[in-house]
Amino acid sequence: MHADDGDTFKILVATDIHLGYLEKDPVRGNDTFVTFNEILDHARKNEVDFILLGGDLFHDNKPSRKTVHSCLESLRKYCMGDRPVQFEILSDQAVNFHYSKFPWVNYQDENLNISIPVFSIHGNHDDPTGADALCALDILSCAGLLNHFGRSTSVEKIDISPILLRKGRTKIALYGLGAIPDERLYRMFVNKQVTMLRPKEDEDSWFNLFVIHQNRSKHGATNYIPEQFLDDFINLVVWGHEHECKIAPFQNEQQRFYISQPGSTVVTSLSPGEAVKKHIGLLHVKGKKMKMEKIALETVRTFHVEDIVLADHPDLFNPDNPNVTQAIQAFCMEKVELMLDTAERERLGNPRQPEKPIIRLRVDYAGGFEPFSVHRFSQKYMHRVANPKDIIHFFRRREQKEKKDIDLNFGKLVSRPAEGTTLRVEDLVKQYFQTAEKKVQLSLLTERGMGEAVQEFVDKEEKDAIEELVKYQLEKTQRFLKERRTDAVEEKIDEEVQKFRESRKKNTEEEDKEVHEAMMRARAHRSENEVLVSASSDEDSMDMEIAGTNNPSDGLTSTLSRGRGRARGRARGARGQNSTARGSSRRGRGTTSQESASGSRSYKSVSVPGKTPSIMDAFRSSKTGHSSNSFQSYSEDIIDIDSDPEDTSFVPPSSKVNQRFLSSFSKRGSQSQASKGVDFESDEDDPFMSPATSRRTK
Repeated sequence: MHADDGDTFKILVATDIHLGYLEKDPVRGNDTFVTFNEILDHARKNEVDFILLGGDLFHDNKPSRKTVHSCLESLRKYCMGDRPVQFEILSDQAVNFHYSKFPWVNYQDENLNISIPVFSIHGNHDDPTGADALCALDILSCAGLLNHFGRSTSVEKIDISPILLRKGRTKIALYGLGAIPDERLYRMFVNKQVTMLRPKEDEDSWFNLFVIHQNRSKHGATNYIPEQFLDDFINLVVWGHEHECKIAPFQNEQQRFYISQPGSTVVTSLSPGEAVKKHIGLLHVKGKKMKMEKIALETVRTFHVEDIVLADHPDLFNPDNPNVTQAIQAFCMEKVELMLDTAERERLGNPRQPEKPIIRLRVDYAGGFEPFSVHRFSQKYMHRVANPKDIIHFFRRREQKEKKDIDLNFGKLVSRPAEGTTLRVEDLVKQYFQTAEKKVQLSLLTERGMGEAVQEFVDKEEKDAIEELVKYQLEKTQRFLKERRTDAVEEKIDEEVQKFRESRKKNTEEEDKEVHEAMMRARAHRSENEVLVSASSDEDSMDMEIAGTNNPSDGLTSTLSRGRGRARGRARGARGQNSTARGSSRRGRGTTSQESASGSRSYKSVSVPGKTPSIMDAFRSSKTGHSSNSFQSYSEDIIDIDSDPEDTSFVPPSSKVNQRFLSSFSKRGSQSQASKGVDFESDEDDPFMSPATSRRTK
């Protein structure tokens, strides 16, 4: 491969430059700008065709004026000139840059003179935000100094259209995808909603280059993008976001494409991955062949990190020794001095590196040791290191607890999903109960209903979902047994319950209705409790106010019964009382003071039974009372109110709240189905929603 012939692309590759990181630090404030100038200088010296950036050009989503000004200054200095661009774009630029006000590549603008075009996707630090969905890269694009591509505005489906480049007989299809939340992109890949479009003519003759900015290492179940998700026709993937430099292309054994991870050009976290030597890449592409040339960055501040485990040195440190802390401090000072000597030797070989290095000493003090004062220790190195406040980091490794034999082994009960597949909560519940032992399996509830309730509890934080489902299905089972007139014999009851459960499992539509009704009751129950708590707090404050205006020795009872005419008028219909109090103390004469007090406080005694009654308990209670009361005792809260029998205007608060909230939730349920599970309604329309509830809902 000849680098200077007319068929070879020369591309400078870099990611995660993080302009503006620690810009206010007096020592490290200019590190990112100096390194960025070095990157652009390498591009000009090697006469590259274009620069390819993999996201996070800026560290902040809203960079400061100093950062934007320095970036514009560098791009104008190194990327504008009279040197002609040697490649052409074959694709529709209106599609590649459709979100830009100037949907064409900058070097073809007749008002600009570009010698080195810059193509970049956005990262998670400089992603588009706000009503107009703009980012700092859009400012550079509007100024004509950068070409922002790989942007997707849809949250349901992504179609990646490549930028088709040609130089001589070499053709490159440049794909790009800016940063998207990993969980969302993972789900879209699983659901086959990410499509990479290919050229119609001679699709096998193109060198396919893909730039992505996502988590590559696994941080959670779906908080990363597996390499197997990407299409196998790709030749090279430039992976941004990961800061450890692994720029040498590594081949994926399954998909057969190569991955290059350039890493960051500045140290942003004091971790071992950042201590790897920083590089950028000079990529040569000719036909379907490629070569990556590593270029070491000389202006990056040296960074050294080392770990110390105190428990590994029992001959030096004894936790019972009263002077062990001084010994540990002296040992750490020796380590820091050795690291400083190593950094000084590296800097002498390259005068372009900054003078003060970054030093990090991580000390594991597990085993009964105590840390010493970090601030006092760092004062000795204020003028020798670039990070004096962060030299020492004390931590303790968590000791793994021995698992007891009585713990359930869920790995044996539930089969693990294959890599790249999702496992829902309801599926996990179903698999567990189907593979569990006989004594652990469900006998009354169904796996599907239980899974839906657990999902509501986990995903939507409905704390009463499981309890309401158990109550609802218990009521239906009791009603079924009473209609069958089953005698109170446990063997026969178990048989009938099993038949009823199997019939419900077959009728999936009816079971869905049951779960939906139980969830409605759970939401109504939660909202009712919030209303009652807020109402009781308001009445407590009102009672305190009334009690404070009278003699404390008279008591609240005498105050309410012998109040003056003004107080009697308030009891009739004043603003200070709620509707419940006005309904119970009507006309003021037919109600005693104790009755009015109990009537106004009656809704505070609402309670949920601590233990769910069994079916046998329901049969025993049915022998002594009416059958309708036995059902009502489990579904409704009984409120004992001593009120005037002639007064028929009073309605228990629970029924009012239930009716209003059931109607409101039924409307919201239909709207949420229309919006596929996303509720964009505001809590301001709900008069019963307390501030705490609105904050939790948001």
